[in-house]
Amino acid sequence: MIADLVKKNRTYRRFVESERISEEQLRKWVDLARLTSSGMNNQPLKYYLSWEEKTNKLIFPHLRWAGYLKDWSGPSEGERPAAYLVVLGDTDISHNFWWDHGLAAQSILLGAVEEGYGGCMFGSVDRPSLAEAVGLEGKYEILMVIALGKPLEEVVLEPLKADGEIKYYRDAEQVHHVPKRDLDQIIVK
Repeated sequence: MIADLVKKNRTYRRFVESERISEEQLRKWVDLARLTSSGMNNQPLKYYLSWEEKTNKLIFPHLRWAGYLKDWSGPSEGERPAAYLVVLGDTDISHNFWWDHGLAAQSILLGAVEEGYGGCMFGSVDRPSLAEAVGLEGKYEILMVIALGKPLEEVVLEPLKADGEIKYYRDAEQVHHVPKRDLDQIIVK
């Protein structure tokens, strides 16, 4: 059921790094993105796939992991993603990527969750240094990075507290809590 997949599709930041993801699996998830709607049907998205330790290590240092967790700089060795998808806009096709990468990322992540994996979308990326590190041609604009793996952490959705604080946090047991607004708070009457 789609509602179950959406609820399971959380932002995971710690993974069972030893549980590898194959190129074939990444291609399967990218194929879901390929079939997803595209503004004006331009289909300007391209993907850099990384599933090997060597390229994963090139990508990792260019990502900013959790803005609200000030005392945490990202997952330690053994808890890092097993794979990455660098979502690119091909400027030979278009200079306006609309909402395509958001739709594509959701399709990829729902496909991953359906198979017991999870991920984290990164907009906070050192784009110039990442492009250089992996040798991307200048025509490709890095739109986001998706980290993927077998989730190692528990993520819990909870209602906003009375103070209205939206910041996610980790408790003493390292459970990741994500406050969500109530449905009536987001519907305008």
